[in-house]
Amino acid sequence: ITEVPSRFSYVYDDEDAPAEKLRKVAVRVYGADGVSLSRQAERELARLTACGFAQAPVCIAKTQASFSDDPSRLGAPTGWVLHVREVRGAAGAGFIVALTGDVMTMPGLPARPAATRIGLDARGRITGLF
Repeated sequence: ITEVPSRFSYVYDDEDAPAEKLRKVAVRVYGADGVSLSRQAERELARLTACGFAQAPVCIAKTQASFSDDPSRLGAPTGWVLHVREVRGAAGAGFIVALTGDVMTMPGLPARPAATRIGLDARGRITGLF
């Protein structure tokens, strides 16, 4: 047990609208001046809200190189707006995902998987691992 009381608090309230949740994360966590939603993102947020996702938590998929959505603005830049180009509902997980910039949501696979290079030599030693 710690002797120091916790000052933990959530960034947003469950009752906040999804767009407000995104704004609060962008401003309070990433240091943005605000959020800009594409028309597609606005339409999808409206659809998700109508389908019962209004109380869902939000997740922001963005570059890992910066707190911003621009990988060339390294670190924690100031004076920027988070541009949300697309929004997706993750129904199984129960949250809303906002996609920013040119971010991939599923890693790409090579044309020839590494497993096809693994084998055994004449002495029974494994080859092709490295």
